[in-house]
Amino acid sequence: MKHSLKRIFASIVVLLATLLTVAPAKAALQETVYKVADNLYSFSLDGGYISMFAITDKSVVVFETMNSQHAQAMLTAIRKITAKPVKYAFHSHNHWDHASGGQVFIQAGAETVAHEEAAAWMRANPYPDMTAPTLTWKGDYKQFDVDGLKIDLHYFGMNHGLGMTVFYLPQSKTAYLADIVTPNRVIFSVVPDFNLREWERTLNEVLKLDFDTVIFSHNEKAEPLKGGDKEDVKAQLTYLQDLRAEFYAELKKGTPPMAIASTLRLPKYKDWVGYDEWLSMNVWRILADEFMGPFPWRPAQD
Repeated sequence: MKHSLKRIFASIVVLLATLLTVAPAKAALQETVYKVADNLYSFSLDGGYISMFAITDKSVVVFETMNSQHAQAMLTAIRKITAKPVKYAFHSHNHWDHASGGQVFIQAGAETVAHEEAAAWMRANPYPDMTAPTLTWKGDYKQFDVDGLKIDLHYFGMNHGLGMTVFYLPQSKTAYLADIVTPNRVIFSVVPDFNLREWERTLNEVLKLDFDTVIFSHNEKAEPLKGGDKEDVKAQLTYLQDLRAEFYAELKKGTPPMAIASTLRLPKYKDWVGYDEWLSMNVWRILADEFMGPFPWRPAQD
C-alpha cells in the first residue's frame, strides 16, 4: 500500500508539471538561487515553482515549501550560504502543490506556519507529501519579528484557495505572492478555486502595499527568479477586467453566451503563456460566475 501511494503521488507530480508547462519546456536555470536584496533570495529548481528565503542575524526564514524535492534542494542551497538554523517556513495557502514539503523543514528544526483556514483544510485533506503546519495564525493581519526582520502577513479574504497569505517585508520593500499573480500568463486552465471578483479586490489591496519588488511563485518572464514589480500586479488585474469587459461586449453584440468562449479573443495577451490553450477555459469561468454567481464563497469569519 505504501509503495502504491508513492506511485500515485509521483504520477500526480508529473501531471501537475505537465499542466503547468503548456509552453515549450523552459531551459534549466543556470542558477537556482538569485539574490533579491541583502540577505534575501529567491529559489527554484527549474523556474516552474519559485520560493523565497531570508537570512537574519541568527536564523533563516523560508517562504513556500512546495514539495519535498523542492524543499530539500532549497535547504541544500541555504546551507551553501549559511549554517544558521531555519526558524520558520511559511505556507501561503492550502493547495497540495504549494503546501507540501514542510516535513523537510520540520526535521531541520523549523516551525511551519499557515493561516488557520489553510491549516484546517490541510488537516482534513491529507496528502502523502504534506504535513500540517506546527503553528497557525488567524485574522486579517499578523506581523512576525524574526531577529529584527519584520514580516507582515496579510489575509485579504477568499480570493484563491483557503487562507491565502500575502507576505510583505517592509524593510526591503519586497513582497511574495503565490498564484494570485503570474506574470505573462493567462489564468491557469479552468481557473480552479478562484473567486474572480474577490481576486480583483485583493489585487487592488496588494497594490496599496509599499513594495518595489515582488517574487512570484510562478513567473513566465525570461528571468523568473528576479521577480517583478507593481506593473506585473496591475497587468494581472487588467487581464481580469479585460476578460470580463470583453465577455459583456460579446453579450451586447448579441453573441449567444455559450458561443462566446469560441469567439472571444484578447489579442493584447496573445503572447502570454497559455493564451491558445487556456483562454477559452477562462471565458467559460467568466460565463459561469456571471450567470450563477461567484464561487467559492462563504460567510466572513469572526
